Amino acid sequence: MIRKAKMSDVFQMKELINSYATEGCMLPRSLDSLFTNIRDFVIMEHDGKVIGCCGVHPDWEDLGEVVSFAVSKPFTRQGNGSLLLDACIEDAKTVGLGKLFVLTSSPDFFKKKGFEEIKREELPWKIWADCVNCSKYPDCNSISLIKDI
Repeated sequence: MIRKAKMSDVFQMKELINSYATEGCMLPRSLDSLFTNIRDFVIMEHDGKVIGCCGVHPDWEDLGEVVSFAVSKPFTRQGNGSLLLDACIEDAKTVGLGKLFVLTSSPDFFKKKGFEEIKREELPWKIWADCVNCSKYPDCNSISLIKDI
């Protein structure tokens, strides 16, 4: 089941996201960040447990960023990531976003979903505010992709 995230999901979301962050696959999230941005997220639930999450953070005009996209390892490669991303895209449309971008070290998944690689410099400068606080800055290995929705 996929639904909008609730405050009661935050601890499980943090655990899932940070399990990937410890592997260097994504940025960690604090409880404060997740509680503050809860409206940005949808989650996938199985037997009452959060097994996936994905957020869309509006960044500029009609542009949003896909953030903290994670699926619990026992549930990967089964189409769950696609369903979760599709739900995020639909959620993004409801607030009037026309484009989504993602910074990722796994571009193939997003390319299969219609995202196209772009130069990071083509994105608005506003997105760099998060980059400067990243532990990988300035030696980022993320690939920038964008999609019209």
